[in-house]
Amino acid sequence: MKKSIRRAALTAGIVWGLTVFLGTLASVFIGYGTAFFSVFTSIYPGYQLTPGGSVIGLMYGFLDAAVGTYIVVWVYQNLTK
Repeated sequence: MKKSIRRAALTAGIVWGLTVFLGTLASVFIGYGTAFFSVFTSIYPGYQLTPGGSVIGLMYGFLDAAVGTYIVVWVYQNLTK
């Protein structure tokens, strides 16, 4: 069971990290989702709507989703026992 928790956390981390990374780049270069991605400046310290900020967003997004998903799946698995 623990492997499935790790896999779910890793998958969510990769997906959300890449979403923040690519979304930030799209926001910087073509103006896509600027209002949405600017919200992360108040959530992720050091994050900005810049190409460098997209890398910071990638790291924070990965950690945020991986840890959050790990906790949710762990609680779910322990409640269903």
